[in-house]
Amino acid sequence: MSVQTGAPRRTAFELARRYALFVLLAIMLVGFWWAQPAFINSANLFSILQAVSVVAILGVGVSITMSAGGFDLSVGSVAASSVMAASYAMVVLQFGAGETFALVLLMGALIGLANGLLIVKVGVPDLLATLSTMFLLAGLQLIPTGGRSITAGMMLPDGSTAKGAYDPAFLILGRSRLFDIVPLPVVVMAIVAVLAWFLMERTRFGRVFYAIGGNETAAHLAGAPTKAYRLWAYVISGTLASLGGLIIASRVGRGDVSAGASLLLDAVAASLIGFAVLDKRRPHVLGTVLGAIFVGVLLNGLTMLNAPYYTQDFVKGVVLVGALALTFGLGKKKR
Repeated sequence: MSVQTGAPRRTAFELARRYALFVLLAIMLVGFWWAQPAFINSANLFSILQAVSVVAILGVGVSITMSAGGFDLSVGSVAASSVMAASYAMVVLQFGAGETFALVLLMGALIGLANGLLIVKVGVPDLLATLSTMFLLAGLQLIPTGGRSITAGMMLPDGSTAKGAYDPAFLILGRSRLFDIVPLPVVVMAIVAVLAWFLMERTRFGRVFYAIGGNETAAHLAGAPTKAYRLWAYVISGTLASLGGLIIASRVGRGDVSAGASLLLDAVAASLIGFAVLDKRRPHVLGTVLGAIFVGVLLNGLTMLNAPYYTQDFVKGVVLVGALALTFGLGKKKR
């Protein structure tokens, strides 16, 4: 009798845990709408999506490295360096939009490759390798301009004046809207999310990633080229981080030395919150994107309610702790 009554309860609990983040997101939307009716208008909702688009793209890259048993701490610095590199290419080197896009994306891929080689060839642990790259890039991006932001007509360290400017075609990525409604960064985020989801969930490529993350030795013995896959994980992560940097650069129209200051923590938070989505208990793309949107909705709603700005990191911490507790604490099966 106890088994028969217990099974439905366990099923109900599992369903509640599986869809808890969706329910909380719906409650937040309704609650903020009730408290501030302007919250639910389309302009504000697209503003939220645009604000979290870069975090979601970087988070997808982090999730892919996590699925292969790694962890990329350099994504924030790669994105920030990409902002500076794109600005330097156009303002100082006078490159066009196409050349800048290609150069910056290639730079991100090469940084990811360097991370991967440090890890799989040299044997440096993932966290240490990517942490070192983070510090290296944080300092390197400041050297060409003497630590100053990059703007048209700026004075260079050698005393000359920068003669280039941002290519108007480059600014389309961050400032234009599809059908004058949907910001292009949101479109890019959606494309990245769909492609990455298909790669990770519907192809052998993705299944091998998860197999390596679950047990690299077993995956190697089964014939999977584990080192090559781990290299690819970091190349993808670096490329996505540089794409995020391009979006930021095209949105702000300058090489801001403070760009990307909080991107790492936000991207990691989105990836970890994603563990709780659909009770996956593992990194996955759609969970990461939903995690980024969840935090974005929460912070936007608090801002509209005039909550102090200095409470935002605390709120993000509470959300992250709650999501992980829900996933790994309440989610434990009783033995």
